[in-house]
Amino acid sequence: MKIAVIGGGAAGFFAAISCKNHFPEAQVLLLEKSQKTLAKVKVSGGGRCNVTHACFNISELSGFYPRGGKHLKKSFGIFNTNHTVEWFTKRGVTLKTEADNRMFPTTDDSQTIIDCLIRETQKLNIEIKIGFGVSELKKEESGFSLIANDEKELFDHVIIATGGNPKLSGFDWLAALNHEIVDPVPSLFTFNMPTENTAELMGVVAPNAIVRVQGTNLQTQGALMITHWGMSGPAVLKCSAWGARILHDLNYKFTATVNWTGLTNEEIIREKFAETKNKHGKKKISNENPFDITARMWESLLAKVEIKPDLIWNELPKKEQNRLINTLYNDAYKVEGKTTFKEEFVTCGGISLNDVNMSTMESRKCPGLFFAGEVLDIDGVTGGFNFQAAWTTGFIAGKLGKG
Repeated sequence: MKIAVIGGGAAGFFAAISCKNHFPEAQVLLLEKSQKTLAKVKVSGGGRCNVTHACFNISELSGFYPRGGKHLKKSFGIFNTNHTVEWFTKRGVTLKTEADNRMFPTTDDSQTIIDCLIRETQKLNIEIKIGFGVSELKKEESGFSLIANDEKELFDHVIIATGGNPKLSGFDWLAALNHEIVDPVPSLFTFNMPTENTAELMGVVAPNAIVRVQGTNLQTQGALMITHWGMSGPAVLKCSAWGARILHDLNYKFTATVNWTGLTNEEIIREKFAETKNKHGKKKISNENPFDITARMWESLLAKVEIKPDLIWNELPKKEQNRLINTLYNDAYKVEGKTTFKEEFVTCGGISLNDVNMSTMESRKCPGLFFAGEVLDIDGVTGGFNFQAAWTTGFIAGKLGKG
């Protein structure tokens, strides 16, 4: 039996390894069109590789996927976070859980994950071909024919793990096999704010902000980081993931409001002001910040509402207090565009999950053809969820429908 795995990323490697483990006598070829494999693994998590997320409940885990979560429940029943941790541990890679439940190798180096995956392919005699771009895939009477680099080769089964593609045309060769393609749009991006003066606060992090998009129901909560171009961090990235299609339809031009306190009730914020006045009424307002935000951020907000930093808390006029509370609770920023990091590019869209048996990852339109990873209309929020989907779908696809 001869199997082709198209795509040398996380899902492709995991599918090839799974395939060879389930079918030791098979010839498994891993085909990558670029000159390097596992490029996304290398740069992910700031070069540390956010392998997965410490969420071990399948229902809870599936809730972190804006697209594909319900479908993945079935797949996670076969291979989930527990299996991922066990798989890497058995191969000498121990993972650690950080405060936000992201899981990394204890080495804090993505090369550890790359080396592990490459070692496995070498141990199993999986052939890796780089610079091998598949231009055509055809269903034959028995198996499939692939055309790559003007060469035709026959395979019994094919696993597609080519990742997301920003252009619909990138899926033409799969649409030719009668698959429905969901239009791809970017997910997991940061907000560009060219008309807002964010550069002076670059690097400031609000640990628990609430981000809303005006005119929509989009609202997310988490850490927010101010950058020289706008805003990033989990709160913004989650917002861009859940709102990927909404924000695309808005042409990435909208008003985002930020609640810097993370408190969902304005009355609680007012109570905090009253408490601070009672306890620290004689202190300067700039020296006594009642919220979990940095001194730089607090001073910036005071300046924004034109409150002098040396004003005493007891002397804060009602009008200025209301302005400050409104800014803390409902600070508005104009967003005009997005920034995506090319190596970590995530799309929503791809092969419609209606065309895939999620228990086997086999195409319902083309028996013998399997899918894994971001080529599917599956994407998760930031935090290791996209890699978990890659490990899960790759492992299942590699079984080739075997129970």
